[in-house]
Formats: sequence, C-alpha cells, structure tokens
Amino acid sequence: MKIWCCLCFTFDDEVGPDTKGYCEAMRDAALKNDSHSRGVGIGANGEDPGEAAPTFDYDMLDTHDRDGTRLFEEMIRAAEGGDAAGESVNAPPSDDGVAIPVALRRSTLRFAQRLRGETSGTATTVVAEVSGNVVEDCNRDWHSKRAKVYSGSHDCQYVTVMSPDAGHSNSSEPMDSNFTQSHGVPSGDAIVYHNFIWNSSNDETSFGSNGGGDESGPSKSDDLEIRMDLSDDLLYMVFSFLGHVDLCRAAMVCKQWRTASTHEDFWRYLNLENRNVTLEQFEDMCHRYPNAVEVNLHGAPALHYLVMKAVSSLRNLETLTLGRGQLGDPFFHALAECNLLRSLNVNDATLGNGMQEIPINHDRLQHLQLIKCRVLRISIRCPELQTLSLKRSNMGQAVLSCPLLHALDIGSCHKLSDAAIRSAAISCPQLESLDMSNCSCVSDETLREIAQTCSNLHILDASYCPNVSLESVRLPLLTELRLHSCEGITSASMAAISYSYMLEKLALLRQENLTTLALQCQCLQEVDLTDCESLTNSICEVFSDGGGCPMLRSLILDNCESLTTVRFCSTSLLSLSLVGCRAITSLDLICPCLEKVCLDGCDHLERASFCPVALRSLNLGICPKLSTLRIEAPSMVSLELKGCGVLCEASINCPLLTSLDASFCSQLKDDCLSATAASCPLIDSLILMSCPSVGSDGLYSLRCLPNLTVLDLSYTFLMNLLPVFQSCLQLKVLKLQACKYLTDDSLEPLYKEGALPMLQELDLSYGTLCQSAIEDLLACCTHLTHLSLNGCVNMHDLNWGCSSGQVTELPTVNSPRASFSLEDNYAAIEQPNRLLQNLNCVGCRNIRKALIPPMARCSHLSSFNLSLSTNLKEVDIACLNLGVLNLSNCYALVILKLQCPRLTSLFLQSCNINEEAVEAAIFQCNMLETLDVRFCPKIISISMFRLRGACPSLKRVFSSLLSTS
Repeated sequence: MKIWCCLCFTFDDEVGPDTKGYCEAMRDAALKNDSHSRGVGIGANGEDPGEAAPTFDYDMLDTHDRDGTRLFEEMIRAAEGGDAAGESVNAPPSDDGVAIPVALRRSTLRFAQRLRGETSGTATTVVAEVSGNVVEDCNRDWHSKRAKVYSGSHDCQYVTVMSPDAGHSNSSEPMDSNFTQSHGVPSGDAIVYHNFIWNSSNDETSFGSNGGGDESGPSKSDDLEIRMDLSDDLLYMVFSFLGHVDLCRAAMVCKQWRTASTHEDFWRYLNLENRNVTLEQFEDMCHRYPNAVEVNLHGAPALHYLVMKAVSSLRNLETLTLGRGQLGDPFFHALAECNLLRSLNVNDATLGNGMQEIPINHDRLQHLQLIKCRVLRISIRCPELQTLSLKRSNMGQAVLSCPLLHALDIGSCHKLSDAAIRSAAISCPQLESLDMSNCSCVSDETLREIAQTCSNLHILDASYCPNVSLESVRLPLLTELRLHSCEGITSASMAAISYSYMLEKLALLRQENLTTLALQCQCLQEVDLTDCESLTNSICEVFSDGGGCPMLRSLILDNCESLTTVRFCSTSLLSLSLVGCRAITSLDLICPCLEKVCLDGCDHLERASFCPVALRSLNLGICPKLSTLRIEAPSMVSLELKGCGVLCEASINCPLLTSLDASFCSQLKDDCLSATAASCPLIDSLILMSCPSVGSDGLYSLRCLPNLTVLDLSYTFLMNLLPVFQSCLQLKVLKLQACKYLTDDSLEPLYKEGALPMLQELDLSYGTLCQSAIEDLLACCTHLTHLSLNGCVNMHDLNWGCSSGQVTELPTVNSPRASFSLEDNYAAIEQPNRLLQNLNCVGCRNIRKALIPPMARCSHLSSFNLSLSTNLKEVDIACLNLGVLNLSNCYALVILKLQCPRLTSLFLQSCNINEEAVEAAIFQCNMLETLDVRFCPKIISISMFRLRGACPSLKRVFSSLLSTS
C-alpha cells in the first residue's frame, strides 16, 4: 500500500475575527465534498459545519476550464482515493506522493528547462520541490518564513490516502476523513472572482481557522517536516507559465502563493470569454488591475454593460475582444476615451439597434474586425487603421475614411452592392490586400477602378465572383491572385493576368471554361489548377522552360481529367501533383530539381520516365498498368514498385538507392534485376516476393550488392539457393515463404557448410522441406534469432536435445523423478547456447509433440507460437527466458508441462486440456500475468480461483464466461 500524502492546514492565531470568519467560510465552502458520497462530515473543530456553502454552477465553463479550476475538489478526491466507483485522481502524484495540479507540474518542468545550465543547484532544488506540490502552511509569512508540510503529524488535521490499487479491494468500509461534505466546491468563475476579493483585502490578512495545529508541535512532527525555500523571483518565474484559472488554483494554497499569483504582470490580459461574470465582479477586477492592456468579453452576459465599464475604467487598454451579444450606440461613442486602444475585435454581435448608422471613430486604432455582425450601415473614420475585416457581416453600406488601410476583407458581405464595394475600396489608396470572395455582385468595372486607385495592391481574392473575367484589368504589382470557381474566367483572361509581371502565386481552382493558358509571369512560383477539367496537354508547354514561367516551383494539377500525355522539362520545378488524373497514360519528367511528385489515382499510367529528378523516394505501386519505367535520380534512397504486375522494362539508375520493393512484379526478368544491381550498389533491402521470372542469373548479379542484408524471395519458383549463398554473404534476413520447389537438400549449405554466417532471420513458412532437413537446420544453425516454420506440413514432432531429434530418455521437467534444476543444466552444457529468440510454428497440423529440454540450450528463446497446430497433444518446455507461449486452437492438447520461470503470457484458447493440467503447468511460472483459457470445454468459470491460487502473480485471466477477471 502506498501512502500519497497528508494534507495539513495550520493558521495563525493573530488573524482578526472578521477576516478569520470569512476565510473559514471560504475554506469550508471549498473543501466540502458531495454529500451523497459518504454522508455529512464533521468540521475542523468537531462541531457540525452548519448550513452548506452556496453551490456554484460548473456549466458556465467549458470543459477545459472546468477541469482546470477544481483545485480543492481534486484535493478531496485525491485524499479519499476517488468516488464510490473507484474514480482516480486527475492529477498524478509526485515523487513524495502528493497529487498536484497538472498545469502547475507542466509549468514547473518548463521553468526547469529554462533554468537548466543557467542557475545554481539551489534553483534546481527549489523547482523540484515546487513540482512536488507540497500543500503548504497557509499562515507562512511571504518574506521571512518557509512553507512546511507535515507527513503524519498527530497535532494537525490530516487524511491518509490509499493507493489506486487499494480501490480494488473488496472492503466497503469508508475511509476516515476530517473534511466536511457538501456541494460547496466553487466553480472556475467563483474561484477567479474570490481570488480578486482576497487580493482586495489587506496584505497582512491570512486564512484563519480554529482547528489548525500549532507550529510548535512535537519533535516527531518536526522530523517529518518537509521544507522548501521559495524566493520571490523563482516563484514569479514559475507562475509566469500559468494561465488565469491555474493561477487562481495556486492562490488557494497559501498566502505566499496567493501573493505571487496576483502579480500585476500576470493579469494584464483579462480573459473572461464565455464566463458568467457579473458587473460587480468585473468592477472589482478592473479596480484591482487598472493597468490591464487586453480584455476578452466574448460570450459574457450583459456584454454592453461590461464593455462600458472596461472602456471607462481601463485607461491602458490596447486590445478588446467582444461578441455574442448586443453593443449599443454609447459604446461606439465611448471608444474615443480609450486613447491607447489599438485592436478591436467584434464577432457575432448586433451593433446598435439595427436601424441607424454605427460610427467608429478613433484616432489611434490600427486593427478592426467586425466579423459576422448585424448592422444596417457603418461608418469608419480611423486615420491610423491598417487592417479591417467585415467578413460575413450583413451591412448594406460601409463608408471608410482610413487613408493608411493596407488590408481589407469584405468576403461574404452579400448585402454590399457593387457600388458600395467600389466606394469602400477606392477610399483606401494604400490598400495592399483585398478579399472580396463570395461577393457575387462585383464586376470588372469595380476591379478596374480599384486597380487605378490602389496602385499598391499585392493580394487579391475574387473567388466565387461569377461576374469577374479580368478583362481590361491591369494589376502590375499583384503578387497573389485567387480565383476559385469564377465562371467568367476563360483562356482569354490569361492575357490580363500576364500583365501582373510580379505575380508569385496563382490559384485558379475549378475553372470549368479554362482550356489553355498563355502566361508570361517571370516571377510566378506557385500555381494551383485543381479541378480544371478542361485543361489540355498544351498546359505542359506553359510551365516548361521557355513557356513564360521560368521560376515556377510548385504546380498542382489535381483532377485535371483531360490530361493524357504529360511532359515537363523544367529546371526550377520542385513539386508536382497529378492526383486523380486518371486519363494520363504517359509521363515524362525532365526536372533535375524535382523533389516531390504525387501520382495517387493515376491508375492508367503505362509509361513513366524520371530522367533526371531530385526525388528521394518514389511509390509507383499505385500504377498497376505501368509497363515501362526509366529513373535517373541521384538522390533517391527508396523505390517502391509493389503491384506493378505488367512492368517488364525497367532502367533504374539511382546510385544512393538503399531499398527496392518489387513485390508482385511478375514480369520483371533477370536482365532488369542485373542492370539495377549494377547501377544501385548501395541496396541493402531487396523485396522480390512473387517475382517468378527472376532466376539464377538475376540472383548471381546480387554479388554487386555488398551491403545487401534483407532478401525476400517468397512465392517464387526457385529450385536452387546456391546463387544466394554465393552472392549474398552479408545477408541477415532471408524469406522463402511458399517456395514449394525447393528440394530437401537446398538448405544443406546452411547447416553443413556454414553458408550465410551473418544470417539471423529465416522464414521457411508453407514450404515442403522434410522433417530431417528441418531437424538438421534446427540442430546446426544456432546463430539464428528468428525462425518461422508456419504451415510446414512435413514437420512432425519438435524434439530438441539430441541429434536426429530423439530425446526419449530425458525426464520430463515437471516429473517428480526429475532431479535437475534449470540453472544447473544451462551451466553444465558445454556447447554454445542457441541464439534463437522467436520460433513460429503456426498451423503445423502434423506436429504431435513439442519437447524443448534444458539441454536444447534455448536460453534466449522468448516467444514460441504453436497456435493452430490441431494435432498437437503434448508440450514439454523448459526455457529460462521464455516470456510468451501461444497454444491457442491446439484442439488435441492434453499434456502441458512447463518450467519457464519468466513466462508472462500463456494462451490456451480453444484447447481440450483440463484444469488440473493447467494448474500443474503454471505452478512454477512465478511471473505469469496473462492466461487465456477461453473456449476450453474442460475449464469452467469456478476454476479461475484455483488457477489464481496456483499462480498468485496472475493479473488477467480470460475465460469464455468471464472476459477478464
């Protein structure tokens, strides 16, 4: 049982009666828990706590803030070990066992990172002690006293806390607690407000209580005292990482933390978004922190009154965020009083009464957002305004007098007429960015006037404007142009775009009438033509060298389904996307700087040439009809051709290539493999699974790959492995699954001649090798670490220990006559131990017996899988380090003998074994944690208790009636 903490609260006797009574009420309200959990508790002085403290509504907070503000509730839950259902504490315990707020722990860690290498060891010690979140004595002086924690003192109130494991016991006795029980845990809003109230009182005021212990306790308490010195500067730096809710939580710990948490620097931003704060509470906040520079009242009730109080009280206000309410005319007239206001953000609000013009006049305002606002007309006169967003607002007219405005967003202002948009834009001669997307009434005439007046316009978004065709529009300084789904844009519009000689980014998405492009944009770098279904192959000439866009770096042609033959010759192109271009049959890229290409959905591609490119990886497995391939990529390291079933001609010149996956390339022949091996000498992983056309000549060419360590020849028609043994001397992984034409003597070089001395993993699954060949392999290849013999039909008994697999005279490991011990046998054997770690014999239906005695020297075997071996009757294993044994679906299994002291998982699902045999088998498995006996007909649910008794270390038992127990 682990003891987490003892929560101690001591108070000065000097506190005045009024302040003491108030603080006691606040403490009791915070420490009361749900009365339904264990009934009514007793107060600190042994008296009835009396009337319950007022409750607070948590629904006024969002989920994140609700979880972040319940400091005292988490303390109570930590002290009581969770609710009746075994709910655990949200905050994890520290090294000393004290549960601390998660945000405070994170801030302390960040603070420690900042101090690393810059402060003394004392600072590091302080941080470590803070991260322990010791519940400090509430009456310690800020400058001269140190915080204390008493662990087990009999002179102070404390609660003994059980570990989480204790919650699983069957005992129903309630834990002792001196905390009162009630519904008085304050909400986040209440915690924030009470924090302000406490800070408004005298600095010398501290919490009071008539039940706290005296500082001069017995010597035993002093021995258990934990001290920590917190200087003002260190605590300030730690708290600088906390948000407001967590600062308020910290303020409830002690006077020192309360004073530190209310430092003015932490409260320059008053974030009351979606909080149910009253006008009186907000007045207290403004009085306490008059130098706040940013206020967020979005979603707060009585928005108009709160913001009026803000603009009248906070003279240093620089940023104001509002929304989800109504703002009356007095607010807009009072804005001028906020001389330092720089940014005003209003989202989803009603301005005025909706019947008159709303004036916004401010001499120093620089950023204004009126998003999704309801207003009839608006007049903005702000001589220093730089950015203005009226997005999704429904005003019918906007009069602007903002000579310095450089960014205007009127997107989705559907009620603004063409004339109103024109008047608003041309009144801002310094305009550099204009977003008029989804303004369906905008015409080319308006764009022409804007172009003439706003000569510095760099960014234009006219998406979803059906009347825009750009005819006779000249925007010479334009650098970014977005025209999504503009019905008026045609190939003739490209002439106007070409006048934008500084254009760098062009987006013409979903232009159904666009068939060709004739661009002359020397600075153009990014082009997006997604869903331009009418574009023809001539587009390739525009974006190749000499086509008018010499600096093009990124080109997106996704879902341009009219493209059939694509050929780009560009020395600048870095990224090309052809996703969904299903009609492309031929691709020719001469782009020496190309680093990224996307061909998803190009499932009709037949011929591809990448000569040269700068690609580092390429996946052509998504092109099942590819038959001819040429690649010259000096930087490529990975190439995947998996699934190119008709690929018959491939020229791959990639000197840095290390991984090649040609799985299911059934037409790939020896000459292609030989040429690839010669031009790509660094290949270390070669996958040729289901490549039946590869023969001995191709395998002999692998001698050109001195680094080859992984070779997969599964599902091939190989009859002789001699080319592999002679060419791949460094091979570590060899996979020969379902190579049914291999003869019984094909593996003799492995166990007779010492071929492939570096080999570690061998997969012979679903092969036809005979029993003797498998036995010789197991006996001689002791250097193998992973061996797979799944589905080997010719494999019968698995008996290790003597040559030819006969160990009939060995005593069984669980026999009373067996006098050997596992350690003694391993020490006595002079032969080297096998290195085998994983052995898989899944689905070997002819295996009847599996015997691995100590003399088999399998000291490294950690996983053994015999599942689906339906005729397996007897398993007798003695392996010191075996951790996982899977015998699931071995229906005939009746005898199980184990001497595996480190076995942790045993799977016996759907076995016919009885409970006595299982009980005897696991008796010596002292580390067994998981046992699966589901669908075992001879093991009933009541047997679970016997099995647990035989092996106390069991944590999870799976049965057909009990999913877990």
